Amino acid sequence: MSDLLKKIDARTKLAGTNKLEILLFTLGVDARTGRRENFGINVFKVREVMRTPEITQAPDMPPSVEGMVSLRGALVPVIDLAKYAGIKTGSKPEIMIVSEYNGQTQGFLVEAVDTILRLDWSLMRVPPDMLTVQMGGLVTAVTELDSGKLVMMLDVEKVLAETTQTDQAIDVGAVVQHQKFGEMTVFFADDSVVARKQIEMTLDAMGVRHQQAINGKRAWDELQRIAKSAEIRGIQVREQLQLILTDVEMPEMDGYMLTRMIKSDPRFAGIPVLMHSSLSGNSNQKLGQSVGVDGYVPKFEPHKLSELVAQHLLSA
Repeated sequence: MSDLLKKIDARTKLAGTNKLEILLFTLGVDARTGRRENFGINVFKVREVMRTPEITQAPDMPPSVEGMVSLRGALVPVIDLAKYAGIKTGSKPEIMIVSEYNGQTQGFLVEAVDTILRLDWSLMRVPPDMLTVQMGGLVTAVTELDSGKLVMMLDVEKVLAETTQTDQAIDVGAVVQHQKFGEMTVFFADDSVVARKQIEMTLDAMGVRHQQAINGKRAWDELQRIAKSAEIRGIQVREQLQLILTDVEMPEMDGYMLTRMIKSDPRFAGIPVLMHSSLSGNSNQKLGQSVGVDGYVPKFEPHKLSELVAQHLLSA
């Protein structure tokens, strides 16, 4: 397992190239379909892979949370991904993927891990509606490999939000508000429905108008439309749009590439771009800065998000 992941720390150089590397894994044969589906997780979020250790049961846990394990003195919740996804299998998960994102660590139980693949985000597609419904919105992107194998990227942020029983409500009194915000518009892009909803609630609580897109490619297409509209009206884009907020991991075009394109287009001059991601490590923040990001804020912290958004809107 260590050989499989030993070079993960060096993979941050992929940022800005619209590429990613994913760890492939399986959850077992689905009793409903008779197929063994293939799933992926961004290696940036993987800390280690190990044989499933002894799990201590804990009271009042969601059904898919098997319990807790102690890793180097820290208690880590363990989630059975097959149970969470509603996949009934006859096999027992033998592998645990230890994932770290949003400043939290959790273990994901899986049947087996396969390999690490380097892919281009442009090959990652938005899942069809039928698959979205079937998987309960758990899949954020799909891609077909040269072998014909279909790989589904899981929305691990949705898993984290729902299995940690985190209160997703926004404390209106905890966000920054200002009378000027009602005249300002923020455009944001994120492939996670959970993240989009929290951004929307935060901006609503601030009184800021907003528009959104479900990935970087669609965001860029919409930003091009906004720029064209401004040109026709004879105004600057920044008169229509005061701030752009982007996730990092998104199918078709990631946040690094989206930021690079925005910053290289003079029509968007003067519009700050903030990166809003569960990849909150220093290396990822430095990569964002290298493509021109004006600020970085971790996901699921609405107070910090509102503070950073307010800071840039009021200085516009």
